[in-house]
Parts: sequence; C-alpha cells; structure tokens
Amino acid sequence: MFTGIVTDIGRVLSAIDIPAGRRTRIATRYDADGIDIGASIACGGPCHTVTAKGRDGERNWFEVESGAETLALTTAGDWREGTRLNLERSLCIGDELGGHMVAGHVDGLAEIVERRDHPDSAYFRFRAPHALARFIAKKGSVALDGTSLTVNEVEGDEFSVFLIPHTLSETTWNERKAGDRVNLEVDTMARYAARLAEFG
Repeated sequence: MFTGIVTDIGRVLSAIDIPAGRRTRIATRYDADGIDIGASIACGGPCHTVTAKGRDGERNWFEVESGAETLALTTAGDWREGTRLNLERSLCIGDELGGHMVAGHVDGLAEIVERRDHPDSAYFRFRAPHALARFIAKKGSVALDGTSLTVNEVEGDEFSVFLIPHTLSETTWNERKAGDRVNLEVDTMARYAARLAEFG
C-alpha cells in the first residue's frame, strides 16, 4: 500500500522489451542498499516489484518489469530514457498517512483537458474513462501519476484539481500539459461502495 505522497522523482535510464513485457532501469535518490529485491515501489502510479538494484558511482538505480496488463492500462509502455517518474516506497506500519490509501493498481488513463496556471496554484481539468467516472466524487480523493490529490469539481466524465507550488516542484506535475495522459487510480473506498450498492 501507498499514500500518494511522492518521495522522489526517478529518471528512466533504460527501457527494453523482454518476453514478459518491459524491463526499466530507474535512477533514484533512494539508497540502493536500503532497497530489497522484491520490494514494492510505485513508479508514476503503478506498483512495481524491484527485480534488481545497484549503484554506478554516486548514482543509485533499481529495475522493474512491467507485464502486459500494466503496459495496456498505464503509461509504462511510453517510458523512455530520460522520462521522469514520481516514486513512492511502500507504506510501513507506523508511517504517517499523509495522502489516502493507494494500492498502486492503476485503473486506466485520464487525459488532461485543460491547464491554467495561477500565482499560487495550477488548475488541471481531466477527462476520465466513462466506466471510471462514477468513482470520482467532489472533495474525494484520486491518485494521478501516483500523487494523492483532492477532487475540486466533477461534471460528467470530467473532473478538476488544484495543485499548490510545492506539489508542482516536488513531482513531475510541472511538466504536464493539455493532451497528456496520466495514470488514474480511483479511491478504493469508492470502488467498494459502488460494488455494495449493486447488491442494495
């Protein structure tokens, strides 16, 4: 589990196709000695398992492998050398829950419809896949590219968020523009509530 609070911005060093999908090596500020093989790290939203790790001089890195499902549902298939990714290590018992409960299981892709920059914030409007829009509620939580965000307004399949300068500077969000696709994970509680309502 994760919280949607980004703790590093990784950079893709290499991404190659393998029989099982795609293998990506990511540079990180995380100490390679403190990363276990098999550990879970959210990379741009989707949870990945660390399959290798190391250090080249002062640069730490780890590798992950993305399967067919991940490549189909997320932006992982678009990762190239130089791509920057929001990173978060998995939650430990006793850690502060600063965002909301995030599983790292991306549901689909949302498209940025509009971006407007203000002196103290940036406004983003998104279009969600129709099948996922019902899980997104005003003032509810949503994870976008691995970042826990509060929904501002909802209208049909579209919703908006405001990002403060800190979020823009500490994540990859300052690079995002209209037309970009981002990884969307709806709130787990909303998903369960909708499922229970089916049996109401």
